[in-house]
Amino acid sequence: MNFELSSEYQDLVDTVREFADEVVAPVSAKHDEEHSFPYGVVDQMADMGLFGLPFPEEYGGMGGDYFALCLALEQLARVDQSVAITLEAGVSLGAMPVYRFGTEEQKQEWLPLLASGKALGGFGLTESEAGSDASGTKTTAKVVDGQWVINGTKEFITNSGTDITKLVTVTAVTDTTGNADGSVKKEISTILVPTNTPGFTAEKAYNKVGWNASDTHPLTLQDVRVPEANLLGARGRGYANFLQILDEGRIAIAALATGAAQGCVEQSIRYAKERHAFGSNIGSYQSIQFKIARMQTRAHTARLAYYDAASRMLAGKPFKTQASIAKLVAGEAAMDNARDATQVFGGYGFINEFTVSRHYRDSKILEVGEGTTEVQLMLIARELGL
Repeated sequence: MNFELSSEYQDLVDTVREFADEVVAPVSAKHDEEHSFPYGVVDQMADMGLFGLPFPEEYGGMGGDYFALCLALEQLARVDQSVAITLEAGVSLGAMPVYRFGTEEQKQEWLPLLASGKALGGFGLTESEAGSDASGTKTTAKVVDGQWVINGTKEFITNSGTDITKLVTVTAVTDTTGNADGSVKKEISTILVPTNTPGFTAEKAYNKVGWNASDTHPLTLQDVRVPEANLLGARGRGYANFLQILDEGRIAIAALATGAAQGCVEQSIRYAKERHAFGSNIGSYQSIQFKIARMQTRAHTARLAYYDAASRMLAGKPFKTQASIAKLVAGEAAMDNARDATQVFGGYGFINEFTVSRHYRDSKILEVGEGTTEVQLMLIARELGL
């Protein structure tokens, strides 16, 4: 088994790493403090083709694959998780559902725009009572005169309210069936909703603990009308299709988390060599050496986990459990490394302008978003027959 990257993958890593260090990092603290979306950075990422990495050239993509996306995410997340999640959500949640389940007409209409990065898409799944339990969806959609009429609300939707957001795919209950025991079975479908549709409203952005430069809004859909042809995938397959998208997305989130964990290592090494205490740089003390060594071990293990899941996915093999393992391991590595890096930095680790302080705030969501740690454990245990 060879874990060495090909020259093409390595060139991508080197290019994105340089971009992250020279373009993204210098403005990260500013956007974090201002809670402002980094339009200039995103525009340059679009010019680099990052939003089109896993899509075929016929749809405006770069002709790469999902692993290429993951490699780019890891390098971006070293310095700014908000920028990385903007790319991750724009591709895996915004554009990928159209690519996986769309009709040819839908692909031709939306993929070139989304793959260009000049427009963003979001995925409207989560509701106040439908997060980990997505079957709790209450948003409804009914066909009236050849149009879907959608009513409901969504929560925590990434990339849903920027100036360049053009599409949100919405899950909605399109039918219900009564069971013999009195319970109700919901038919959940997914529908493409252009954001300029009357009745679609991105409400005030959240005031978040972290990912402050990432765009996240609650959504209101009030008598939103779109053509019946905007159904994405087969009717009633919305929930199942989203689970497939989520399985893939967990690999991407694991790559992002690995980057965050690695970024904490790199920042800690640099600081430990510069910071002097008791007559020597703190990196010469075994307690600091061991702490950073454990951090590197976590980052390395997380990387191996997402490489394994991605290789299985690209080979057409089952990867659901490996994706959960990667997401679990990498998310915890990011959080643990952020905590340890903050300790290495001491008081400076508590100052927002330092990257490790942002990682400390940002990394917690990696144990929650796109499937909580508890959900990953449940899925892994289920695969073990428990």
